[in-house]
Amino acid sequence: MTSLDAHQACPADLAAAIRGHWGVENSSHHIRDVTFAEDASTVHTGTAPRAMATFRNLAIGVLKVLGANNIAKTTRAIRDEPERALPILGIINNRDTYGT
Repeated sequence: MTSLDAHQACPADLAAAIRGHWGVENSSHHIRDVTFAEDASTVHTGTAPRAMATFRNLAIGVLKVLGANNIAKTTRAIRDEPERALPILGIINNRDTYGT
């Protein structure tokens, strides 16, 4: 569907736009399914599935904005060393602070 008139875009232009859209969609779904195992999720009730998809999209978006080229590799690095997530979240890990 497009708001363009027939004389504003040829079939090749429309096909390229569609391919570009689905390339982004497929990439996002592939990352969510393969890296975050979205299809294997046991969250099925209420608004939880939508919330989890939102959190996954947020994580992917943040990592891409920060320059992660390989989302799977980056999430494994954060999984193995969770303190790597602190600067991403804007939290400074100051080991000299007293208290809990």
